[in-house]
Amino acid sequence: MSPLLALLLFPLAAILAIIIGRFPARPVAGIAAGINLIISLGLIWGYPAAQGGYAYVMDYTWVNMQGLPPIHFHLAVDGISLPLVFLTGIVTVAAIAISPPNIRRSSEYYCYLLLMSLGAMGAFTSLDLFFFFIFHDFALIATFLLIGIWGAQNRQFASFQVTIYLMAGSLILLAGLVALVMAIPHAEDRSFDIVLLQNYFTAHPLPSSTQSIIFLLMLIGFGILVGLFPFHSWAPPGYASAPPAAAMLHAGILKKFAIYGFIRIAIPMLHDGFITCLPLILTLLAGNFLYAGFVTLAQKELPLMIGFGSVMHMGYLFLGVACWNTIGVTGAVILMVGHGLSSALLFGLSGEITHRSGENRFAELGGLAQRAPVLAVLFSFASMASMGVPGLANFAGELMIFFGSFSPAIPLSLIPFGVIAIYGTVLTAIFQLRALKGVFYGPMPARYQAQPAGAVVGGEATLPFPGMTDTSTLSEHAPYVMLLIASLVIGFMPFLLIHLVQPSVSLLPFIGK
Repeated sequence: MSPLLALLLFPLAAILAIIIGRFPARPVAGIAAGINLIISLGLIWGYPAAQGGYAYVMDYTWVNMQGLPPIHFHLAVDGISLPLVFLTGIVTVAAIAISPPNIRRSSEYYCYLLLMSLGAMGAFTSLDLFFFFIFHDFALIATFLLIGIWGAQNRQFASFQVTIYLMAGSLILLAGLVALVMAIPHAEDRSFDIVLLQNYFTAHPLPSSTQSIIFLLMLIGFGILVGLFPFHSWAPPGYASAPPAAAMLHAGILKKFAIYGFIRIAIPMLHDGFITCLPLILTLLAGNFLYAGFVTLAQKELPLMIGFGSVMHMGYLFLGVACWNTIGVTGAVILMVGHGLSSALLFGLSGEITHRSGENRFAELGGLAQRAPVLAVLFSFASMASMGVPGLANFAGELMIFFGSFSPAIPLSLIPFGVIAIYGTVLTAIFQLRALKGVFYGPMPARYQAQPAGAVVGGEATLPFPGMTDTSTLSEHAPYVMLLIASLVIGFMPFLLIHLVQPSVSLLPFIGK
């Protein structure tokens, strides 16, 4: 059996075991996620990184009808998709581990988490446009349900808004994918296979005007899915209302689907359209840095701040892809992993803070380091990762993107946007440090300051949030420490990912050196 097929079968088997076999949901989901993480590490270990290209190939004809391009269940990974498979594995384990064991309708809850993970795994390993699209939409359906059923305040509105935006993005993307296939003049040459399509369009490029129209459809579709300005407004309230585990999976994993789609499909097959639309892409990504960055500074609630900060960081990924040179795109892939780890860590810790203190507003938080020193340390590291501090995974990716945007071979028009991106790191530092200071090291809320020194509230000496506990057991620490260790390993040894990613990136069509 193909190891890539196993990545899909274990979550599916766990879902069936929970629904049909009535096995306990959380342990079964955790076992399936843990096995997938181990498999992903084994795939990286056995992958021939030096030569790049696809490995672990599985190709099975699924539908072959007269008048319809054949649909293949075609799975494979290369140095670009393998890090995302690993990211999916590790974030899924962490998301399941931080989920409460006694959550209501627990069987459904853990099945939807597994379905999100299954959809992400399928999208990153599929080399057929049909399954590439379908797997991602399966994950989106699970996202809507998790927000609508288990979300926090305003969950119905947030779920409805997320559904409208992401379904619209999916439909526009579907129109672009269908237009791409149907633009091939001869029916016998049409295919949904990504490898065959890439080879065809490299040898027989479409007219520039046709490329521009199709690329624009993909830009809008992928842009909505990833939160590109001005299509980003669904993301922060959606993440703020979602259960922490769902926010970890969507912000950490599923948002990378669109960037991956640009690297794998849109730019290699429609390069002239990409060049035509490049000024528009640069203008929109500047909106992610500037508009989303300043809006993040104005937020008064921790989950919303993290949500807008995540939207802002999509600008770095788009800039790395817009460079379309080896160092910039390699940096974008590394930053996808780094951002996935740091955003998952931040959303998980935000959920812990809200659950343990009962508050998420900055005005009602303060001095938590006295009550929860471990949470304070973990949140400090997560904030530093988001800021791009050296020694954590985000730094390596951002630095390579900066180098890529100042490469002598790129158009001079990219240089101002590289400067804006560097300025974005300053904005990130401001809002992350403000949150860290206000939540953990700032003054206690007024209602606690009003207590006389040494007073007893609820049986405890006066400290903020009487009755609040820190993460104290191994099961509570482990998921966050695991994400942090992964970020530290990549941050201190970025060559581990660079050697994996760069050879495959250098094989992309039209890529600059």
